[in-house]
Amino acid sequence: MGKRQVLQRRGRGGSVFKSPSWRRLGRVGYPQITEETGSVEFTVKDILHESGRAAPVMSVKSQSGMNALMIAPEGCFVGQKIYIGPKAALNVGNVLPLSSVPEGTMVCNIEGKPGDGGRYVRSAGGYATVVSHTPDGVLCQFPSGGIKTFPKECRATVGIVASGGIVEKPVLKAGSNYHKYRARSVKYPRVRGKAMSPYAHPHGGGAHPKGGRPVARNAPPGQKVGIIASRRTGRIKK
Repeated sequence: MGKRQVLQRRGRGGSVFKSPSWRRLGRVGYPQITEETGSVEFTVKDILHESGRAAPVMSVKSQSGMNALMIAPEGCFVGQKIYIGPKAALNVGNVLPLSSVPEGTMVCNIEGKPGDGGRYVRSAGGYATVVSHTPDGVLCQFPSGGIKTFPKECRATVGIVASGGIVEKPVLKAGSNYHKYRARSVKYPRVRGKAMSPYAHPHGGGAHPKGGRPVARNAPPGQKVGIIASRRTGRIKK
């Protein structure tokens, strides 16, 4: 009798892979504002930590009593006044539609669709650069170098996501990694397939650590690992 792979166990679910959503602060995104011409003033009430998220979260409140949780950019502080709207100034922390952001500006927490609250560039230290404005939308370049086109109505925060130096903090022991991934609903540690026995993984076994064989696209879930539906294999002849 074989053993279920990690991919199969994750699909089945269970306490190991359950996301601790009860530890979350709530929805972290832009508030739904109907103001389309001016800007709405918010005040930063507190800067919070959310379990499983490296970037800090700021709690903001408007003069009308509207509360929201937003990704905190680098340089924000408690008591700061931020503005959301097309007429807002180009200051760190303000939220503007991409049509109002000039080229070369660093932004974060970009909406994928107008009104979704922000979907892109939300990790600690992340930022995107507005490259150009076209009739089809606004082009933004990600830290990876990729360029994506967004609708002009999508909103973004001016600045860089805070806590960028968290990647420089050393992981002194494996337990720290365990708790970090546990908060993000990721199983840790993860063993390589070719380090297992044959009953536990298709890549397991053998006198030497070798890779697996190409697997068909229509293979069942327990067999579909490694090189899936490869176009070609073997050495390239010149």
